[in-house]
Amino acid sequence: MDLLNTTENNCTAHLTKGITSRILVSLTLSILTLMTTAINSLVIAAIIVTRKLHHPANYLICSLAVTDLLVAVLVMPFSIMYIVKESWVMGPVVCDIWLSVDITCCTCSILHLSAIALDRYRAITDAVEYARKRTPQHAAFMIAVVWIISIFISMPMLFWRHQSQNRDDECMIKHDHIVFTIYSTFGAFYIPLALILILYYKIYRAAKSLYHKRKVSRCEKEQNGQVLLEACGKSSTMCIAEKSFSDHSTDFDRIHITIRNPRAEARQEKATRRHKISSNRERKAATTLGLILGAFVICWLPFFVKEVIVNICDACYISDDMNNFLTWLGYLNSLINPLIYTIFNEDFKKAFQKLIRCRHYL
Repeated sequence: MDLLNTTENNCTAHLTKGITSRILVSLTLSILTLMTTAINSLVIAAIIVTRKLHHPANYLICSLAVTDLLVAVLVMPFSIMYIVKESWVMGPVVCDIWLSVDITCCTCSILHLSAIALDRYRAITDAVEYARKRTPQHAAFMIAVVWIISIFISMPMLFWRHQSQNRDDECMIKHDHIVFTIYSTFGAFYIPLALILILYYKIYRAAKSLYHKRKVSRCEKEQNGQVLLEACGKSSTMCIAEKSFSDHSTDFDRIHITIRNPRAEARQEKATRRHKISSNRERKAATTLGLILGAFVICWLPFFVKEVIVNICDACYISDDMNNFLTWLGYLNSLINPLIYTIFNEDFKKAFQKLIRCRHYL
C-alpha cells in the first residue's frame, strides 16, 4: 500500500512539474512572438508613414521587417502549439503549409540580410554611379529576386518530405540524403553567410579608407595659406599657427615673441571636433557591423550545424528539447533584425518616438 501511494505521489509530482514547465515555455515563447510582431510592425509603420524614410535602402529594411513579421505571425504560434502538445494535431495539409511558410520565410529573412549587405557595399564603394541605379524599382527587383530564390530553395524540401515516411503525429522534414542536405543548408545559410562576411569586411575597409581620406583632405585645407601645420598625425589633426620675431639687438639673447591667431585656433578646434565626429562614426559603423554579424551567426549557425550533422551522421542524436531550442534561437533573429537595423538610425528613432506618442503628422 505504501509503495502504491509513493508511486502515485511520484507520478503526480512528475505530472505537475511537466505542466509547470510547459506553461513557462509557452509563456516565454508567446512573449517573444508578441515582441517580434510588435517591433516589426513598428518598423513597417514608421517607413510607410514617414516621408523622410522613403528611400530605396529602407525599402529593403521594410521588406525584411515584413518577412520577419510573417515568421512571427504564421510560424511561431504553430511552433508553440507543437512544442507544448509534443505532437502535431492539425493534420498533414496544415503541416505542409506551415513547413513551407517556415522554410520560405526564414530563408527569405537570411537572404534579405545578404541583399542589404550588397546594397550597402555598392553604395559606399560606387557611390556616384550606384546613386543613379538606387531607385525604388531597383529595390523592388532585389526583393523579388530574394523571394524567388527562397522559394526555389524551400520547395524541394517539401517534395522530399512526401517521398519519405512520416508519422501522423509529427511535422518535420527528414532529408538524410547528403546531396539534398548540402543543397538546402548551403543555399539557405552557408552561402549567404560567406557573402555577408565578405561584403561587410569590404564595407568596413572602404568606410575606414574613406574617413581617412576625408581627414587628410581637411587637414590639407586647414594648413593651406595662413596656417602653419605643426602636427597632423593619424590620431588627431593639430594645426598651430605661430609667428616668431627675434630681437636683433644682441646675438646672444634672442627674445621669441609668439602671436596666436584666433582664427587659426578656431580652425584647430573645428578640425579636432570634426576628427572626433569622424572617429565616432567609424566606431559606430564598426559596432553596427559587429552586432549584425554577431546576431546572425549566433542565431542561425548552431541550427544549421545541427542540420548538417544530424542528417549526415546516422549515429548522431539530438533531443527534442535541444532541437526546439536551436529552432527558436533562429526565430529570435527575426526579433533582433529590426532592432539592429534601425536603433542606430536617428531618422528611425524620431519616427518611432512620434508613432509611440500617437502623433499623426510625421
